[in-house]
Amino acid sequence: MLVVEDFEILARSIGTGLRREGMAVDVVLDGNGALERLAITRYDVVILDRDLPGVHGDEVCRSIVAERSGSRVLMLTAASTVKDRVDGLGLGADDYLPKPFDFSELVARVRALGRRSTPAVPPTLSAADLTLDPNRRVAFRAGRRLGLSPKEFAVLECLLASGGRVVSAEELLERVWDEEADPFTTAVKTTIRRLRAKLGDPPVIHTVREGGYRIGDA
Repeated sequence: MLVVEDFEILARSIGTGLRREGMAVDVVLDGNGALERLAITRYDVVILDRDLPGVHGDEVCRSIVAERSGSRVLMLTAASTVKDRVDGLGLGADDYLPKPFDFSELVARVRALGRRSTPAVPPTLSAADLTLDPNRRVAFRAGRRLGLSPKEFAVLECLLASGGRVVSAEELLERVWDEEADPFTTAVKTTIRRLRAKLGDPPVIHTVREGGYRIGDA
């Protein structure tokens, strides 16, 4: 996810809050930085302030739409009249949230847009006796609710959504963590280890040598 907001305190606060919700977030403070990031990374959701220094937010939005990358745009701006909202949506934005806003509403809107930016998945993900509900943010194994951290939940969701495909550590790092993560970190291994301990036996997450991780039969 990309947050584009020129008020640095607000930008960093949004990034921190979304990371606590288990999302991978990059933050930039102007339109030029946004276009540079968008040229090399495909984001599920872009939270975009409209009045940006450098390249205006409207131009950033037009660029995202023109590229047909599939990124969803949530305009986040102090301009809150009906005309402002209509104009923003007319540019191709998928949603519009005026400032000030309630953070829980921002999270709900971001998650809804994220579901629209990826291939449709069942409302509940499952494998054997393991089930996960992305909307309710709960997971169960054999009917027992799992007490997962946001990162553990996000990793498990990625693995279940892969449909048995091997998911590399690099992909997990990109989707669950963010630009601030050290590419040589052991965060993925540590999170997988903790997740396996919480899931219990028999093991459901398997390591594929020189490949990554998958859920299913060994």
